[in-house]
Amino acid sequence: MREDGSVELPMGILVEAGLAPGARLLAYSDGDGRIVLRREADALDDLLNGRPL
Repeated sequence: MREDGSVELPMGILVEAGLAPGARLLAYSDGDGRIVLRREADALDDLLNGRPL
């Protein structure tokens, strides 16, 4: 992690997750030392339908 808080992810991880460059993501903490990235549309759909993130 850089001093400004930015993080660079390896392209292989993004491809494996089915994410293309420019994908809109939601980031949130899921506990001590864990950060989750989700497609923005998937996360919003879950929230609007009463499902947990």
